[in-house]
Amino acid sequence: MKILSIQSAVAYGHVGNSAAVFPLQRIGVEVLPVYTVNFSNHTGYGAWRGPLIAPDDVREVITGIEERGVFGQIDAVLSGYQGGEGIGDVIIDAVARVKAANPDAVYACDPVMGNAKSGCFVAPAIPVLLRERVVPVADIITPNQFELGFLTETDPDTLESTLASADLARAMGPRTVLVTSVERPDREEGTIEMLAVDDHGAWIVQTPHLPMKANGSGDVTAALFTAHYVQTGSAQTALERTASSVYDLLKATLESGERELQLVEAQEFYANPRLQFTARQVR
Repeated sequence: MKILSIQSAVAYGHVGNSAAVFPLQRIGVEVLPVYTVNFSNHTGYGAWRGPLIAPDDVREVITGIEERGVFGQIDAVLSGYQGGEGIGDVIIDAVARVKAANPDAVYACDPVMGNAKSGCFVAPAIPVLLRERVVPVADIITPNQFELGFLTETDPDTLESTLASADLARAMGPRTVLVTSVERPDREEGTIEMLAVDDHGAWIVQTPHLPMKANGSGDVTAALFTAHYVQTGSAQTALERTASSVYDLLKATLESGERELQLVEAQEFYANPRLQFTARQVR
């Protein structure tokens, strides 16, 4: 399997491609990483160095890959945080070119906008761009519950309302929706859930909620779910494998006492997920 991953990169820590590439490689995926920024560290520190990469330069890298004749071998295009409107245009164009070379290729978009605690933390134009232009051309989207609500102009909080919002999102274009960080009032105390919906049904998986914030965990989640889903065609299997791997990654990070994801130390959890959580079909 080959994935073209168009995301940010950092030298220190693990977000964007610096979070997604290694786990994908550990499960046997050939990754073609294209960087949209090259920062010293993620912006959560409040200070960082390094350049934003101009959209035209990102496009040039993608064109160079195309000129090697590999677009026909790409199974999925993956994108995450979009720092500016210009990158959105580059990604949309890349998806069209990949699909022209391989009609079976899929586009997986992590529509990064914010979360319930922080609100939107991207430029005001980005949510509109995602809703109106990017999500409609995606096959898979991986929003958190807050982002799902923003995309669909709803307020999902219960299982029923989250399913309804996922259906609205699917009506926009994507056939598959993974809702990360589902928090509903009637869930078991001390837990958190993920919900996957596609043409075959809907499945929810519950894991213990770990008391931590880990930058990059959403990038790992989107990458692993995309690869497992494309490989198996099963939302349930992809959900169970992803939940298992990401939970163990987060647990290892929490136990380490470090701020950054223990991405390398947890590598066996991607290659051989323990499958300790079972996804339950809810539709």
